[in-house]
Amino acid sequence: MSRISSSFTKLKTEGRKALIPYVTAGDPAPGVTVGLLHAMVEAGADVIELGVPFSDPMADGPVIQLACERALMHNTRLTDVLEMVAEFRQKDDVTPIVLMGYLNPIEILGYERFAQEAQKAGVDGVLTVDLPPEESQEFNQIMREHDIDTIYLLAPTTEESRVKYVCENGSGYLYYVSVKGVTGSASLDVQSVANKLEVVRKYTDLPLGVGFGIKDAESATSVSKVAEGVIVGSVLVNKIAELVKDQDNIAPEVAAIINDMRTAMDS
Repeated sequence: MSRISSSFTKLKTEGRKALIPYVTAGDPAPGVTVGLLHAMVEAGADVIELGVPFSDPMADGPVIQLACERALMHNTRLTDVLEMVAEFRQKDDVTPIVLMGYLNPIEILGYERFAQEAQKAGVDGVLTVDLPPEESQEFNQIMREHDIDTIYLLAPTTEESRVKYVCENGSGYLYYVSVKGVTGSASLDVQSVANKLEVVRKYTDLPLGVGFGIKDAESATSVSKVAEGVIVGSVLVNKIAELVKDQDNIAPEVAAIINDMRTAMDS
């Protein structure tokens, strides 16, 4: 059983929901990332989505675009991100790590080489936002040969016929985008999310994680009542941006946000 499956299975037996934070690798400097990952786990993170910096993050809003810019100022590459995961694994062999980003850096490395190096580093899943499932047969096959889950996005506008297709081809968990627009979008209608997730569950037993629009303990708790996972990104990346000149406080302050959400979700 993969780390992702094991994590969700354990949470289900405990009657709890997954808290899945996102941060961009190398933001605001490469030396911050591994310590931040460990701090997030200690604060209650169950799965971590680690963003791979990219120069044209078209699915992301200004907050994560700027995070990518800060990381790229230090020339943080995909190979550097894999080294960070390997370093994280020296102390944590349990918490799942999902790389989230765009296809171009993976294509440059090559699917097979990427899969080999990602598996060796300890990557558990990959979410490429600009690779639709309909065009990912080769990619999907190679990832699965190396025990890496391929995680796909679903949106409020996804038609039911395509929901079925995505469910049949994804693994690990599915990422439901709760609002229309890019990352950092504000409005969140939990009842609408719940209605859409009921449609998705007709076609899969995979855990459903919900992201976009989750900004505090209250919104995290609301989403945790209708989904198996709560994905939070922009509010954490915003906090990192506030502390670019005070990097020693990044890990504790990001961890505090996660701890507040974890406590509220479990209460």
